[in-house]
Amino acid sequence: MNKKDLKKFKDILMERRQAITQLNESLSEQSVVFDPNDLPDEVDLASSETDQAINLKLRDRERILLRKIDKALKKIEEGDYGVCESCGDDIGVKRLEARPVTDLCIRCKEEQERREKAFAEE
Repeated sequence: MNKKDLKKFKDILMERRQAITQLNESLSEQSVVFDPNDLPDEVDLASSETDQAINLKLRDRERILLRKIDKALKKIEEGDYGVCESCGDDIGVKRLEARPVTDLCIRCKEEQERREKAFAEE
């Protein structure tokens, strides 16, 4: 991969990292801790608990994505970005454009998904 492409992907990853970090900071400031006594009925309490569970799940997904972004940025610095961790072949630029944090080429990813599907069916 040439230096121009590497810079493009590094910029994309840095922008995504910054956006997620800013969103997390914003959500932390708005973090809602509710007192069940402040809610008039069970429906309001259930709704509030559901909203809080969804927010926690989203934060967890964002944390995972941040780890993947950091891993991809480290690979760029080490010169390993765009190389499939499974087979060692280059990952196509189109795939990296669609999913810059990927660490598998499309062929290996499809094989991984087939194995996961077969495992789930057992």
